[in-house]
Amino acid sequence: MSEQTASPTAVRPQSSNLLRRDVRFLGNILGEVLVHQGGEELLEIVEKIREMSKTLRAEFLPELYEEFKRVTESLSPEIRHQVIRAFAIYFQLVNIAEQNHRVRRKRDYERSAGESVQPGSIESAVQTLKEREIEVAVVKEMLGDISLELVMTAHPTEATRRAVMDVHQRMASEMMELDNPTLTYREREKLRERLLSEVLTLWQTDELRDRKPTVIDEVRNGLYYFDETLFEVLPEVYEELERCLEKYYPGEDWHVPTYLRFGSWIGGDRDGNPSVTAKVTWETLTLHRQLTLEKYEEKLKELMDLLSFSTNIVDVTPELQESIATDRSHIETVKCIEMWRNEKEPYRIKLSFMLEKLTNTRDAALKGTAKRYNSPDELKADLLVIDQSLRHHYADYVADTYIKKLIRQVELFGFHLLTLDVRQHSKEHENAMAEILAKMNVVEDYASLTEEEKIELLHQLLNDPRPLTAGYLDYSESTRECLDVYETIYRAQQEFGEVCISSYLISMTQGASDMLEVMVFAKEVGLYRKETDGTIRCTLQSVPLFETIDDLHAAPDIMARLFRLQVYRDAVSARGNLHEIMLGYSDSNKDGGAVTANWELRVAMQDITQIGNEHNVRLKFFHGRGGALGRGGMPLNRSILAQPPHTVGGGIKITEQGEVLSSRYSMQGIAYRSLEQATWALVTAARLARFPNQEAEAEKQWEAIAREISDTALTTYQDLIFRDPDFLTFFKESTPLSEVGELNIGSRPSKRKNSDRFEDLRAIPWVFAWTQSRYLLPAWYAAGTAIQKYVDGKEAHLDTLRQMYAEFPFFRTLIDNLQMALAKADLVIAREYASMIKDEQVRERIFGLIESEHKLTCDLILKITGQQEILDNVPVIQESIRLRNPYVDPLSYLQVQLIAELRALREQDGDDAELLREVLLTINGIAAGLRNTG
Repeated sequence: MSEQTASPTAVRPQSSNLLRRDVRFLGNILGEVLVHQGGEELLEIVEKIREMSKTLRAEFLPELYEEFKRVTESLSPEIRHQVIRAFAIYFQLVNIAEQNHRVRRKRDYERSAGESVQPGSIESAVQTLKEREIEVAVVKEMLGDISLELVMTAHPTEATRRAVMDVHQRMASEMMELDNPTLTYREREKLRERLLSEVLTLWQTDELRDRKPTVIDEVRNGLYYFDETLFEVLPEVYEELERCLEKYYPGEDWHVPTYLRFGSWIGGDRDGNPSVTAKVTWETLTLHRQLTLEKYEEKLKELMDLLSFSTNIVDVTPELQESIATDRSHIETVKCIEMWRNEKEPYRIKLSFMLEKLTNTRDAALKGTAKRYNSPDELKADLLVIDQSLRHHYADYVADTYIKKLIRQVELFGFHLLTLDVRQHSKEHENAMAEILAKMNVVEDYASLTEEEKIELLHQLLNDPRPLTAGYLDYSESTRECLDVYETIYRAQQEFGEVCISSYLISMTQGASDMLEVMVFAKEVGLYRKETDGTIRCTLQSVPLFETIDDLHAAPDIMARLFRLQVYRDAVSARGNLHEIMLGYSDSNKDGGAVTANWELRVAMQDITQIGNEHNVRLKFFHGRGGALGRGGMPLNRSILAQPPHTVGGGIKITEQGEVLSSRYSMQGIAYRSLEQATWALVTAARLARFPNQEAEAEKQWEAIAREISDTALTTYQDLIFRDPDFLTFFKESTPLSEVGELNIGSRPSKRKNSDRFEDLRAIPWVFAWTQSRYLLPAWYAAGTAIQKYVDGKEAHLDTLRQMYAEFPFFRTLIDNLQMALAKADLVIAREYASMIKDEQVRERIFGLIESEHKLTCDLILKITGQQEILDNVPVIQESIRLRNPYVDPLSYLQVQLIAELRALREQDGDDAELLREVLLTINGIAAGLRNTG
């Protein structure tokens, strides 16, 4: 299976030629595997389908289209199965080549740039600060204020199995060797043989999970990225920032505060997932600590090999000698490794004791003793003793190379690795509260109280030192589990440190009472308490999640109501006057469409920030972005700069979901570049917040226009999605929605309830299904009509939109996201999916609306941007989509054919496991081909 169109030309840059070389190289290897496994006949069929698909992409010929369909429909089940897998695996290989190419491009730039600075790099951000003559004191203030937490979630959008990802990882490492100019002919042949073996392994490895992953499976999958890349890469980002600061602001002692860290929902997100229990949360935290200690042990063992300094040659510090003597007095024997016996090599002796103390850290029976590390600060203190002693005898190069990085790792990861958030639906808290209050004869029916009555009651309970629950009372299973979660959080903070869990997120927050309920539960176990001297201690914060458009509208008033309550305001003060607010991109997009969701999120941020300012509370916004465009997905640096600069003062949190994790963090080079760009964006946003651009004044006028466009878009979007009586039928019958639900890619159900109502459908399968069927409708629909209504034939209005695109970051980001969605959408293929709709009148009417809206939106965006084609502004992605489409198309045609067969069979009360398996294989293949799922 080869990429015939990928032949290099003199016009193309050398870098692009190398990508095409790699794609062709891997494609040829796949062709060999196809012949080896299925004979020449299999390769010929695959090549024939590929060539026909490419020709149809170049020019749609009705007679060729009919022949193409005849060929795909005539395949025997056995051959069809292999054809699907051939195309699906091809995309896996292309993705490996593209990821490697991203690393190559960065290296090529650094090699050829000389002294010039790469745009979007950490150095470019610091260089700009210097060029604008921003003083050292201000720079230090800015670095003290910026904060970014990237939160891994188990949202089921990663369709690739861990076993397959492991093969990808090995192949990526081998492919990097292709660029090695010193390889001999034989070494190159051996490399090719190893890659051939890996592709054969892929062919004989099942891409599909035979069961849904457990929550602990998902936890381990998330930890994979720390084990493989992040533990090493994250401190390197800090090193680079400090290097640049020293270069442009010399003579300062730079130690950058912790501004970039990771968090997780995996094992803590129980919203709609009954598998996430208090026991699972505890096991998750234990696994976090286990990996962290293992990584430190690896590092200390490496140091034992490296730090061979002898007191026959150097003088170590008295502090190091005293530290060793103290360890000897508390630790009789070292069991984890053989104790270092050469008394002339004190660093190795010290490291022997440190390794033993790390091992003992797992032993709860030794808690509080000097035989173990009782906090990360104790480990850091030992490392600082080593660091200072090395510098004492002028081994500062060694200290800078090894010890400094390990100290940063301890600062970043502690013993908890990453902070775990807990999330639950507000209704679960209300139900538990109602049961507890009824049993204690406080109020018979809490749920029936008005919002103000609930607030008043909860306020009283928070001020009352007496407990609300009793151990002798029997509670329902759900209420008992609700209480167990808080007890687990308290226990976890005692064992792993308060930072291990500090935020409790409340899905579907619709009133201040939803937040206060969590505070009352926290009070029951000591996470919130009033000390005898009147001071408030609070180690867990209620975090509202505002998801729907209505929730976003209500958010400012809810937060204002809470901040007016003294008891709540005291809790916020106890947490440094910083309050976290989560904004949901998925449900707001599903509820109002891409244009309105983006606008309403911006307005909500600004309005809530104003409320925070009035009450002297800094706000940290948590952006619940998904991987796909229909769920707020975009590159990390753009998602940071998309926020109004004055709203980022308290820090930013952003979810990293599903396939985004593997695309950003599976390779060290790509992980570094992504985090470097994020740092650049953070520093840039902090600078813009302090020193706004002149364009900021014009934004008020532009915001009025954006609001007008948003209002029209909302009406247009909801006219179709909510008010058209046939739309739900169109959606279910023309997308693989029900089949996606059978793909074992997540532990969480695809619906919040066992219901067919649109409101109960999760945003992930909603977007996943539209992406698979190539509509990508949630990411662009209604934009064209809304823009057209504003333009209304007036060239001056069009000129204003052009100026907004050039100078208004919000509008530019919106238009560019629309471009990406429109480019990936393909209504020729989508029409094939629409053919599955039984009612022809429904099909033609609704598809006609979608088709005309797509054309209108494309036309208007080209007029605004001045481009000839969609995505002319990002030619690399434009070319990638153009080259991928001919290979995705056969999978789409086959998917439609297979779904139609499967549904017809099931309507007759039949079923076919192999047919379903083929459908699921096409879903995996299309996900790999389009580079996003949900």
